[in-house]
This record gives sequence, C-alpha cells and structure tokens, in this order.
Amino acid sequence: MRAQGIFEVTLTPLPLAVAGDSSRGRLGIDKVFHGDLDGTSQGEMLSVGTGVSGSAGYVAIERVTGMLGGRAGSFALQHSGTMNRGAPQLAVTVVPDSGTGELSGIVGSMTITITGGKHFYDLDYALGEPPGGIAKSGDSG
Repeated sequence: MRAQGIFEVTLTPLPLAVAGDSSRGRLGIDKVFHGDLDGTSQGEMLSVGTGVSGSAGYVAIERVTGMLGGRAGSFALQHSGTMNRGAPQLAVTVVPDSGTGELSGIVGSMTITITGGKHFYDLDYALGEPPGGIAKSGDSG
C-alpha cells in the first residue's frame, strides 16, 4: 500500500549529552502529517558536520501517531541520512514490531522530498501479522 501527502516539521535545538564538540548537533523533531497519513510525530535527531562543505550525517527516531488508511495507531520511524559533498542519501524505515493499535504489524519505508520549501512523504507499507501472531489450528503454541 502507499500513503502520500505533505508534512510540516519543527526542529528544536537540544543540549548534547557531552558538550564541547561544535560539529555535532541534537534536535527535537515535531511533525504534523496531512494526506493519506493524518497525524503527528515526535522524535530526536543527532547530526554531525565535517570540514568539507556539503558533507554531513544524521540519525533520528520518531514516533508517529494518527490515522493511516483509515486505521488508528502509532509506529516508529528510523532515519539514516548522509550528505556527500552535496549529494543526499536518506533511508527512513518503519521499525519492525513498533506498530500499535490498528497499525500493529506495519512494515515499510518512507521517502521524503523537499520541493519549493515544502516537505512531502511517500510511505510504502504493508500491514502484516501483529507481533506474537495468531495461533492456527494444530499449533502447539
């Protein structure tokens, strides 16, 4: 299945666990999703810059809560992004077994694009069997 739409993001600087390295950053993430995914998310991002212009990296974890395809629940997203002298690479993956409520068992990945200063998402996902599964006739458990 595919969910598409737009989102707003607010990044808030947070203190680093270990101070003194100006190449690193820590940010709070707050998002509002519109479209096929209607909800919010909260998370944290860690980043590092380098001495080379356009080269950097970040990782982030966020918990998304809302309605997806008419189903209510939440799930976690894991981000891993790099910039290699201006060339971006980003992987955003649904954390396995992180789905709750009617989104239990969700798997998938998200693509994020920024066009004209606006953020767009494209979530490819499937709703598999919920964690723990359902015992079938003849299973011993």
